Amino acid sequence: MVQQITNGIKISVQTHFEGTFYKEEIIHFAFSYEVSISNERQNPVQLLSRVWHISDALNSKESVEGDGVIGEQPIIHPNETYIYSSGCTLKSPFGSMKGLYSMVDLLDNNMFKAKIPTFKLCTEFAQN
Repeated sequence: MVQQITNGIKISVQTHFEGTFYKEEIIHFAFSYEVSISNERQNPVQLLSRVWHISDALNSKESVEGDGVIGEQPIIHPNETYIYSSGCTLKSPFGSMKGLYSMVDLLDNNMFKAKIPTFKLCTEFAQN
């Protein structure tokens, strides 16, 4: 698990290799990840949007942007944690992801970013 605190928001990520599948005769490696977002600030916050930067061992890079996470824009009160699961596929057995959440403090309406730490996606058979 990797963790990072930015602007009073602690982001923790745990990953899991789910398996492989073929699409258009190309092997794909499926990964799931669970993200915990803990509010260590004094005020409630809302997660408005996210951007992900995904890289794999074949030097393929992709950016994904959108509103909220898994169709939600959660409000996280002080000392509370929001947890969600999602996933991605790569065309190689290992890679990494990192990103940013755009958030707003609900009491003073100040916008800020919370950094999603770089985390590795790796199949069991590719680990040292």
